[in-house]
Amino acid sequence: MPHQYTSATAPGALPLLGHVPAFVRRPYEFVAGLPAHGDLVRLRLGPMDAYVACHPDLVRRMLTEDRTYDKGGLVVDKAREVFGDGLATCPAAAHRRQRRMVQPAFHRDRLPGYAAMMADEIVDVTAPWRDGEVVDVPAAMYRLTTAVTARCLFAAHERAGSLPVHRAMDVVTHGVARRIMMPLPGADRIPTPGNRRYHRARADLAEITRRLVADYRAAGTDHRDLLSMLLAARDEDGSGLTDEEIHDQVITFLLAGMETTAATLSWAWTLLAAHPAVRERLHAELDTVLDGRPARHEDLPALPLTARVVNETLRLYPVSWLLSRVVTGDGTELGGHHVPAGATVLFSPYLLHRRADLFPRPDRFDPDRWLDTARPTLGTYAPFGAGARRCIGDAFGTTEAVLAIATIAARWTLTPTPGRPVRPMRSAAMRPRPFTATLTRRR
Repeated sequence: MPHQYTSATAPGALPLLGHVPAFVRRPYEFVAGLPAHGDLVRLRLGPMDAYVACHPDLVRRMLTEDRTYDKGGLVVDKAREVFGDGLATCPAAAHRRQRRMVQPAFHRDRLPGYAAMMADEIVDVTAPWRDGEVVDVPAAMYRLTTAVTARCLFAAHERAGSLPVHRAMDVVTHGVARRIMMPLPGADRIPTPGNRRYHRARADLAEITRRLVADYRAAGTDHRDLLSMLLAARDEDGSGLTDEEIHDQVITFLLAGMETTAATLSWAWTLLAAHPAVRERLHAELDTVLDGRPARHEDLPALPLTARVVNETLRLYPVSWLLSRVVTGDGTELGGHHVPAGATVLFSPYLLHRRADLFPRPDRFDPDRWLDTARPTLGTYAPFGAGARRCIGDAFGTTEAVLAIATIAARWTLTPTPGRPVRPMRSAAMRPRPFTATLTRRR
């Protein structure tokens, strides 16, 4: 019998504010609890209505019908302030051309070259670590992914890792998060110190990108990096990307490369520390394959457990945990229920990944669940989205994460400081709050 999809309005809305207070106070718990009210749940966010698709079938429709459910809505509209019309935020009308032009930069043939850069940067960033040192883990992982992303984007720059993008991106991502988590009109225009820092950081990023593009165009050399590929990209009619389009792609790649992978690595260390049996098996795999040396691209096929650790970390803590689309036409039905044109429809990988009917014992860290789930059904596992809008850098990001975990865990054990539970920040990106860990060199 076909599934009868249910719809409802989430309880607990307050006058004027609607569900904003509950969403801001406990965003992850609030969203994960929505399936109890229906397959399609309506929220009131201040003066706006939004709909959350809680059933995997409805999410599948949203992700495959990308012209009906176009990029836009609460989350994307705020992100578009920073990333312009890059691949992650552009509407469907522009996406196909952009994807066609940018795809060669992420072709599988390019991945070994990027992986070599990744491996070098991972070694360089972790070289100063000392036995017994206490490190701020999220900050250390952010430094690592900043160096990797800058190197792969701007290999021609003599000191790509020292480009002043780290602080600016941090300010910008926090600013976007505040705007998403507090979706009230006009709040971002108040001249608060935080808003002023946000706008200044956006301007700094634009200036850095402008200078780099100008330098690369003047040199006219293929440096085998992402920026060279963007400059060389041509559409079927021979046209290239404009400087503005390249800027938007660069900012998009910076965020995806720095923020997403840093958060995933940080979560992985907490999960491995809390599950010593898995960590011992991981060490055994790394000792057999690497024997203490850094991991390289050619090692990836021999590191299946390491890859499953990454998959399971992304299931439990998907960095892009809440995503939005906007309905483009009248008469749109989702699960048999009318959704008006212009409405924001949300879906949450975090919500999907915590459904017990999709992932038995969903709160348990179990990398071996992926032994039987090599390719999950579309709409059930979506840390990189799916369909035509699936993240173009998914293989890039997972390769970086596997290489980093393998290289670091082959030499080091990270033990989080006891007595301080690691919690996710209330943010547009599911990253952990700052926490420290002691480094122990493995013999």
